[in-house]
Amino acid sequence: MVDDEGTAEPPDGLTAAEIGMWQAFRNGSLYDLRSGDAAADDPHGGHPWGPERSVRARIVCWLLLDGPPALAGRVSALKLAGVQITDVLDLAGGTIAPYTEMQHCRFEKEVLLPESRFATLRLVDCSVPRIEAARLHTEGDLHLPRCRVHNGIRLTDAQIGTDLLLNQAVVYRDRRGRSITGDGLTVGQDLQAEMMESHGELSLRGAKVGVSLSLRGTRLINQYGRYALNAPQLTVERTLYLTPAAVGNPLQTSGMTPARGTRVQRFECEGGIRLDDGRFGDAIDFAAARFALQNDQEISLRRVQTPELRFLGEAPRRGKVVLSGAKVVNLIDRATSWPGPGGLQMGGFTYENLVPLGSFTLDQRLAWVAAATAEYNPEPYEKLAASCATAGRTPTPAKSSSPSSADAARRCRWRRSCGGSHRTGRSRTATGRTGRRSGWRCCGRSAPWRSRTPTIRRSNRASTRTGTRRSSPSTCCCP
Repeated sequence: MVDDEGTAEPPDGLTAAEIGMWQAFRNGSLYDLRSGDAAADDPHGGHPWGPERSVRARIVCWLLLDGPPALAGRVSALKLAGVQITDVLDLAGGTIAPYTEMQHCRFEKEVLLPESRFATLRLVDCSVPRIEAARLHTEGDLHLPRCRVHNGIRLTDAQIGTDLLLNQAVVYRDRRGRSITGDGLTVGQDLQAEMMESHGELSLRGAKVGVSLSLRGTRLINQYGRYALNAPQLTVERTLYLTPAAVGNPLQTSGMTPARGTRVQRFECEGGIRLDDGRFGDAIDFAAARFALQNDQEISLRRVQTPELRFLGEAPRRGKVVLSGAKVVNLIDRATSWPGPGGLQMGGFTYENLVPLGSFTLDQRLAWVAAATAEYNPEPYEKLAASCATAGRTPTPAKSSSPSSADAARRCRWRRSCGGSHRTGRSRTATGRTGRRSGWRCCGRSAPWRSRTPTIRRSNRASTRTGTRRSSPSTCCCP
């Protein structure tokens, strides 16, 4: 309600905690309900929070969507600390103008933000069952640092105006096995997910990052699927960092390289990585990365394009590293970073400059190339071509039970130097009724179609006029 002086008073039926939140919103100040006891105030702990620290989600929505005017000389904003929000916070499709920040809060149920619009949204060190934010649009930042999300985050086709921060967050998988679903996500500047724990598939298919994507010190764990990081067609204008982060007090998660002697936490990945068809403006950095792959999992960099690839992590003991079709200007690597024979594939991989770190002798480099082809399994026609080239012979086409078989036409890859046709086995310059070359295999059966030789074709037309059909012995059913 609004009184005669134009000030909005809290409506009837609000609890004491909600009245305090209402007044703090008009004043733009922080509404803090923390007790000062670290154990009791931990939003991720088991200590219960009573009604004195609880507000209803619909009152929060009321303030954000159609709240009272600010006090004179103040800017209205929702700033909460140590508050428990009961019920579902549903802001789907809404336009939220006030600045929104919640610290050390608990959400009883999921947060629904699909197709909503914010200036800036900050949830810091909060406990949230699930964040549903498909097609979310923010003009400024979306901050979720140190949050613990128990059933996944969905950011499909979301548009973040500046930065997306997920530093030190812990995100568990949803019912589809994904921790964070960011397919089609667009971030205007940096996407920082340093020291994060992802339990499930981190999906960034077709995502675009305006500056850098940092996964320094992050742990990606997916025991239920093939990929821990699934990001084909990812576009990063600067650098993708899969490198260590400094562990100190405070934690260094600002994108800086840790100083020498600083205790660090490596990037670790338990599951496959898929970066196929990605575009990176500066580099992909795997410095000191550690991988734990299964036999059927891969670090897949197919058709990746980047000016620099820093492959300086630990060699995976199992699985494969695939560089097929990738294009790199500077390849910075170590001999100990690549897997052994059978663990590397790089057909069509091109690079311009080699910058090995440490000892990487010519013999080791040749062994590295050999490792990429150790388990190459050529097609049968490739084996035939290789054996014929060694013996100085011309390969013969494969048999087929039907001349109309498309499969037979595909299997026939070579023709004799005499110009024979793979379909009829006849030389283009041959005449006569038989016309088969002795070098071609033949099953001996006549074909039930008309010959392409003009003389035989006229005979067939004559046989048709007389009511009889003659099979030409010059044509067999061999392809």
